[in-house]
Formats: sequence, structure tokens, C-alpha cells
Amino acid sequence: MTVEELLENFALFEDWEDRYQYLIELGKNLPQMPEDYKTDANKVEGCTSQVWMVFIPTEDGKFDFLADSDAHIVRGLIAILHHLYAGKTADETKDYDIEDIFTRLGLQQHLSVNRRNGFYAMVGRLQQALAARG
Repeated sequence: MTVEELLENFALFEDWEDRYQYLIELGKNLPQMPEDYKTDANKVEGCTSQVWMVFIPTEDGKFDFLADSDAHIVRGLIAILHHLYAGKTADETKDYDIEDIFTRLGLQQHLSVNRRNGFYAMVGRLQQALAARG
């Protein structure tokens, strides 16, 4: 899913409750993360909820990852990041303005400070992994 498609999908919902439900649905469709990946080494620091991320090397130069959380809304945030980053190269994602995307999705004003901080901690982890591949 492209950034534009993601924005269009969120725009279909007029109120935050519907967007919130859509976010939770996105999280339910995340690829499954094996339990043995849920280790301290794979934990994302800065998240109030438990969040784990594992980066998967691919042979075609594209980026992929598995992630999971113990909170439904955070799984939805992970799903957004998965749509934005998985299957892309570092060059394809280098110009993302994540703060702008986050705001345009309506998340900036509807999520708690702790959730926002956790979201940006996940973004930081993704960007570090991309830079290491780049």
C-alpha cells in the first residue's frame, strides 16, 4: 500500500472512532511474529506497550520486518509502518515525512503522547535498520 492509498483509506472515515477501528483492523492483519522472536534484544525502547521488531534480510535489496505488540492500537501503528516500509528499498523511503503522514492520518491529535512517542521510537528503529542496509 502506498502512502497515498493509506491516506485515502483513512479519509474514508469521517470520525475518529471509525478510524480507530480501521487501525485496529490493520493490526489484526499483520504477519505473525514467532514467539521466539519476542526477546529483550528485539524490544523497541521508548514504547509504553511491549513492542518487538525483527528485520529480515532479502536478496532483492528490499526491506522487510516482523513486529508485534501486546496492545491492539500499537499493532495498528505497526501495520501502518509495515505498509509504508516493507517491500521497499532505502531509496524508496528516504523522503518520507513521517510526521506529516502521521498528522495527515489524523493520528497526531488523537493518540496519547505515550503512543506518539512509541510510534516515533518504532520509526527510529526502522530508519536505523534502513541506514545499516543502505
